[in-house]
Amino acid sequence: MDCIFCKIVEGTIPSKKVFENDHVVAFHDIQPAAPVHMLIIPKKHIAAMNDVAEEDLPLIGEIHQAALQIAREQGVAESGYRLINNCGKDSGQVVFHLHYHLLGGEKLGALNAK
Repeated sequence: MDCIFCKIVEGTIPSKKVFENDHVVAFHDIQPAAPVHMLIIPKKHIAAMNDVAEEDLPLIGEIHQAALQIAREQGVAESGYRLINNCGKDSGQVVFHLHYHLLGGEKLGALNAK
């Protein structure tokens, strides 16, 4: 498999991790769009949200629990943060391994839909 996020999970590509448990890992985005910009991914390869199966639903819950913990640790839980999942090419998904962007650390502007 030629998935960059799977390689991060394996440890063959380095990352600056901020969270890891048996099922989820989170790390700094290498092209941050905000002062706080982390990527939160399942260790299991799931290409996109459309590919989440019923048995994966507890994993989605773990991802959201990790997001809350990271937001608190990064100091953005109270001021606010954005949790984004892009699904498919038209949404801007570039890496086809389910992932969430956690953005914060400044007042975020409105999302512009065109």
